[in-house]
Amino acid sequence: MLIGDVARRSGVSARMLRHYESLGLVRPTGRTGSGYREYSGADIRRIFHIESLRSLGLSLRDVGRALDDPGFAPAELVDDLIRRTRDRIATETELLTRLCRIGAAEPAGWEDVLKTVALLQALRSTNAGARQRAALAAVEEAPVPVEALVEAVLTESDPNVAGALRWALAQSGGDGPALLAEGLASPEAEVRERAVRTLAEIPVGEATGPLRDALAHPDAVVRGYAALALGTRGVADAVPTLIGMIVEGRNDTDAADALGTLASDPASAERIATGLVDRLAHRATGSSARRRLTQALADIPGATTSRALADLLQDEDLAVALTARYLLTQRDAR
Repeated sequence: MLIGDVARRSGVSARMLRHYESLGLVRPTGRTGSGYREYSGADIRRIFHIESLRSLGLSLRDVGRALDDPGFAPAELVDDLIRRTRDRIATETELLTRLCRIGAAEPAGWEDVLKTVALLQALRSTNAGARQRAALAAVEEAPVPVEALVEAVLTESDPNVAGALRWALAQSGGDGPALLAEGLASPEAEVRERAVRTLAEIPVGEATGPLRDALAHPDAVVRGYAALALGTRGVADAVPTLIGMIVEGRNDTDAADALGTLASDPASAERIATGLVDRLAHRATGSSARRRLTQALADIPGATTSRALADLLQDEDLAVALTARYLLTQRDAR
């Protein structure tokens, strides 16, 4: 078969076939009477073998070794190809992400594109001050896609930068809450905490749904931050978690404050008082927890609280009894 026919059937150009011949990869078996290259069936199979190996990313030098060196072991080369391919995919994925974020910013001109690129680069800076300035500028100077802000806040360890990023997200709106909710599923505890803390600072309404869902999260830290945020928003669903925090001694002062805020609603006040009293009466509740629960009754109005404090005056734990007496005195004074 002549070179033109081989090129048409194999998809390899005549020029590339000549290049293969110059490298010694495949030489036509014979020549016609007129001196034209003539390829045999074996030659054509070798051409397809060359193309198959090239499709894996092998260089022509490695292709020659693979086909001609009987001692050639592919494992090491394949492992290297896998590594290089993964690196290339990561690089291309990063570029694609950056381009998508620039597109999402809807730039009006190249000046806007350059500003967005500069801010995206600054958010990834090794300098904390540069990252903080970029977070603040993301709202005031140039639009930065909310996806970039979420990615930054979920990976940020510097508390000052994280605070600036949370503020920027709170101003940005959009899909921030939904993206942060995905961060709650992270296998890394630090990422989950950053996600819920950021959700807690997003305005009422936009993040309340994800925060409600977080009350059932298996991570106690996530549940705690969600409950505190919901308590300040007047969401009564947070009451059981807040009472549990007091029992466990986790941010118990903040939890008691949140219960006090919720107790401004009479129906919630009754629910809170009943929950605190039930936990006080539970046999498994330790003495330290009972003291914290008694103190938490301080800001809960209503008859249920007053009766509970009166009953606690006779409590066998002197600290609980004295706390109850003091709280009753304060209530009478008010």
